[in-house]
Amino acid sequence: MGCGLRKLEDPEDSSPGKIYSTLKRPQVETKTETVYEYVLLDFSLEGSRPTVQYVASLSELPQALQPYYTQGYILAALHPIILSVGRTRSLPFSLLYRAILARPRPSVPMLKVEEWPLPGESLTGDTVRALIDRVNSSARGGVRFVASVLQQVSGITNGRVHSPKRGCRSPPRSPPRTPPGDRELEENTYSPDLRLLVFFHSWAPGCAPLDSLACQYHQGALSMRVSRKGQVVSSLEADWLELTAAYYRKGWSLVDSFVYWDTPKGEPVPRSLEGLFVYEERSTSPPANDTIVVEQWTVIEGSNVKTDYGPLLHTLAEFGWLLTCVLPTPIIRHDSDGNLATKQVVFLQRPVRIILHLFIYPVPPEELSPTAGGIGGFPVFGGGYPSALSHLEEGGFEQEEGKAEVTCM
Repeated sequence: MGCGLRKLEDPEDSSPGKIYSTLKRPQVETKTETVYEYVLLDFSLEGSRPTVQYVASLSELPQALQPYYTQGYILAALHPIILSVGRTRSLPFSLLYRAILARPRPSVPMLKVEEWPLPGESLTGDTVRALIDRVNSSARGGVRFVASVLQQVSGITNGRVHSPKRGCRSPPRSPPRTPPGDRELEENTYSPDLRLLVFFHSWAPGCAPLDSLACQYHQGALSMRVSRKGQVVSSLEADWLELTAAYYRKGWSLVDSFVYWDTPKGEPVPRSLEGLFVYEERSTSPPANDTIVVEQWTVIEGSNVKTDYGPLLHTLAEFGWLLTCVLPTPIIRHDSDGNLATKQVVFLQRPVRIILHLFIYPVPPEELSPTAGGIGGFPVFGGGYPSALSHLEEGGFEQEEGKAEVTCM
């Protein structure tokens, strides 16, 4: 008997899904001064596997990632591979997590994690706003917010978070001490089954880069139109560029996302879902950012990830694109081989490059000699697109309207 999930049309297709960008493809593939290098690591909370490292708790990630930090990598994003929502909580893959590390700027920080109990039985808008206030309180102490993971647990023993068991609930426990200013969290009853693991970067005294000081975090709207089969989300649509454009123009960075996937029992099933993006504003005045958003399928064969956004990520890294956030979704299907496939939304950004077209008069056209550098000294790129992008048909990038070029006369 099947589980009723729709099969993938082409399970062998490893190409990216929909890609949205503020730029056209030739502009995406222009070189910049910054080049990133990524490492993708998978972790499991349920025993070791050949290609997956076991950790008893995500709280152990700082120790597990320390060898990469000594090589100059830092955590860029952290997300579950299969989003644990509704019936997917019972899947054996629901405790797989993906950590993406990137080469850092010159000053290498340390990664630390804090465990924050959550009030109530679910994540709400008020809860997230209170959490952002708490993140800002921590940021004033000189740390930088990196990522968060919501985890449902059945209890804590010797400081370790145990994986959830269906139908098992922990006895109520008193909330831990919280820093001043967290009144919204203190006034609520804490759920024994919900924990938010919050990851920060911290530096030794006097070693923090200037743009890491006095960072401030803001919330932004996140709304999606969804289709459902019963209570299960089967597809989603969102105006990713419209949702994020105003923040990227300010030079802010997208850091994290919170979505309220669960529908409370007894309430009508909504046709849209709401959540919050978290953006980072630095104390300096950075340039505006261009963005690429990729809706990507990850296919799991056995206990291994067969296809994912990795090839595209490595290709875009050569052009200076930095991954800042991965939004997992509860959309799950099976391919013809019975492998699970789930959709994630990947966000990358890069500072806007102002291209100057120089026109010098009155030089006769016949006296102009072609140069290898292209117009205005900028290189011309044509043909030979990287394989991760070559799957895209012409026009596969959906460009934001109103992008203007600067012309010097």
